[in-house]
Amino acid sequence: MTHANQRVSSLHRGHAVAAVVLLLIGAGLGAGGYRLMPAYSGNEGGSGASQANEDVPNLVRNGEQISIPDGSPLRNKVEIGAVATKAIQRTLTLPAVVEADPARLAKVLPPLPGRITQLKVQLGRRVEMGQPLAVLDSADLRAAYNDYDRAKIALGLAAKTRDRLSALGKSGGVADKEVQQADADFATAEAERQRAEARLKQIGVPLDSASTARDLTIASPIAGSIIDLAVAPGAFWNDATASLMTVADLTNVWVTAIVPEKDISFIAPNQSVNVNFAAYPDETFKGHVLFIGDVVDTDTRRAKVRIAFPNPDYRLKPGMFANVTVIAPAQTVPVVPTTALVLKRDADRVFLETGQWRFEPRQVRTGSQQGDQIVIQEGLKAGDRVVVKGALLLND
Repeated sequence: MTHANQRVSSLHRGHAVAAVVLLLIGAGLGAGGYRLMPAYSGNEGGSGASQANEDVPNLVRNGEQISIPDGSPLRNKVEIGAVATKAIQRTLTLPAVVEADPARLAKVLPPLPGRITQLKVQLGRRVEMGQPLAVLDSADLRAAYNDYDRAKIALGLAAKTRDRLSALGKSGGVADKEVQQADADFATAEAERQRAEARLKQIGVPLDSASTARDLTIASPIAGSIIDLAVAPGAFWNDATASLMTVADLTNVWVTAIVPEKDISFIAPNQSVNVNFAAYPDETFKGHVLFIGDVVDTDTRRAKVRIAFPNPDYRLKPGMFANVTVIAPAQTVPVVPTTALVLKRDADRVFLETGQWRFEPRQVRTGSQQGDQIVIQEGLKAGDRVVVKGALLLND
């Protein structure tokens, strides 16, 4: 190819390249094949509103206060409702046991130490007031009789001496001092006789027993049943605080029920109850609450409720198990849906509305659950507005 032809060919290739570049610029592409974007002038429209919504926080915390700002998606997920009231009548079933009435129970203690020579009753036997229970051979009984005999002799001698000196004093045969001493000796002897006599009466023996009496018959202080027996013939008894046996009048008994501390408010004196005994499953005994114990057991957190029953036929026996059913009076109490409660640090709480879309946590004490609602015992009152749905979204 000649030099002139080469220059023409190069010129043609240059024109072709320039044409391609012009076509690319017209299509908005750079030389590398990328689209060329115009510079942002600040006057074009765009997605500014959408970007602003994305910047809105879900909620704002200021100490304990929580607010849900306008535009937050949580407003569509949180539901607020008022604390309602509901009349609730609870039925309590309490375990119970039959007990003897403490006011009708007597522990038999010997008034003197000694040896039991005879036992006249058996465990479970019914006895009458004054019926012999046991015979006690006691040297102290003989000593008590001797004191009484000496006191009577001393009193007789003091009386004769006082009468003699009183007669002599009137005639001037003795000094007034001796007469006064005789009067004092008589008063002392009389006091000693009264003391010895009172001792025998306290023991419970007659005053005119034979001088060799050592046997003491122990009698029942009340009519009832022997419910405990702790002695046998031949036993020596020298503990004045230990009872030989226990006699209980079971014509009236107590049914003692155990009530949890949280349910004490549902029970009141004279309240009607139904009692079912394991021994009589087909019968229901009607009774009334006699009283509620003033003390709560610190270990079990339970109190005792007593129901008195007449028991003339002795059908109810101490130690029997029973169930006491109490229908509590209706109470109007505040309730909230169970979904309103959230748990934090082992305590229940709700979110109370304090303003428009503003809330604060409130700790509450709950009671029994009624379906999908739960009783609020402390922390809220009827009419308060709380978060009833979506509360977990506010819990930190």
